[in-house]
Amino acid sequence: MTSLLPGPLSAGPASGRSSADRGHRSPLVPVALLGGAAAAGAVLLVCLALGVVGWFLSDAGAHGTPSDGLRVGALGWLLAHGSGVHVDGVAVTIVPLGLSALCAWSAWRIGHRVGDAISGHGPDADRIADGERDWTVPTAAASFSGGYLAVAVATGLLASSASTAPSLARVVVWSIVLCAAFGWTGIATGSGRLAIWAAAVPPWLRAGLAGGLRILGTFLVASTLLFLVALAVDLGTAVNVMSQLHAGAGDASVYTVLTATLVPNAAVYAGSYLLGPGFVVGAGTLVSPSLVSLGPVPMFPLLAALPDNGATPVWATYLIAAPPLVAAAAAAWAQRRRPTVRWEEGALRGCVGGVLAGVLLGVVTAVSGGAAGPGRMREIGPDAMDVMVHAVTAFGIGGVVGGLAMTWWQRRATASRHP
Repeated sequence: MTSLLPGPLSAGPASGRSSADRGHRSPLVPVALLGGAAAAGAVLLVCLALGVVGWFLSDAGAHGTPSDGLRVGALGWLLAHGSGVHVDGVAVTIVPLGLSALCAWSAWRIGHRVGDAISGHGPDADRIADGERDWTVPTAAASFSGGYLAVAVATGLLASSASTAPSLARVVVWSIVLCAAFGWTGIATGSGRLAIWAAAVPPWLRAGLAGGLRILGTFLVASTLLFLVALAVDLGTAVNVMSQLHAGAGDASVYTVLTATLVPNAAVYAGSYLLGPGFVVGAGTLVSPSLVSLGPVPMFPLLAALPDNGATPVWATYLIAAPPLVAAAAAAWAQRRRPTVRWEEGALRGCVGGVLAGVLLGVVTAVSGGAAGPGRMREIGPDAMDVMVHAVTAFGIGGVVGGLAMTWWQRRATASRHP
């Protein structure tokens, strides 16, 4: 990124670039290709290590071989990329969002480093602003994706079998989406190009996009807290479930780690509960603020957070006021960093941010559910479209209110400074 900023010229007459700039001119294609492979391989290695550790802790290696643990770890990594897997002929398609989030973070972090390493390539900021074409980021992004896909395809081919049958096509699609959403963004940010491109975006739109991410993040934190509180209230049930599994210390440790990868899924379900549509835990069930209709559920510790079956208490229906309140507070907080005294701009920022947050939540909801077992358990999770509609409405209203409230406060502060 420093290559796009003015700096002292190097003493060497041939280069015409600063010494700092030469430090950011690593070979573009090889660095990006290796960066993509590293982004995929870093999380894959963690999964492989956990697979081997889990194999050893389960029975001290009495059954199976280390390669079995490696295969389980690889299948877990593929599951985080939407592959699905078959267990004893039963399809499991639910995505462990905790592991997927780790993959996304790895893609962004290493993509950012790749962008910084190749930022000296191409035209400088002035030439880009003058309209000169710059293929640095597109070339690096394509190479980064190629490296990531190579690891993904190789893992799918080596780990799959006729009995597990993960979907390689879904892994490829998920890998491309992860690279596009996080890897390419990291490259553009690290190379300094994103800041240049953002300068051409209207300020109100930039503020609205930042507010949308703030609203979504704040709401997911609130949903996670709701889930954790519900789990803590009935923690005895979760402990009882663990005890009935008759797992040793090693098995329990591995099981706890695997369970933790599904906590983000539970947070999304808690968010759908707050918004009103609720979610299902098996076909023909419903968990919502107005009704809880459950049948027998599997022995899984996180399910201890589910409310009691039957009619809900009166106060539960008032929980649907939480999403617009959270959106209003988040929109107001986001506007503190980008003040405005124009009523229409404050409202527009909040509205854009709320709609964006609602759409993004709908996308996350769509990938949070799936099949987790046979029979009724083939259907788990919220209805993504219902959640998106409720989220866009609640966040949009809350965003407008928060934007207008902060605009009023900023107008008042400006008037007090300039009477």
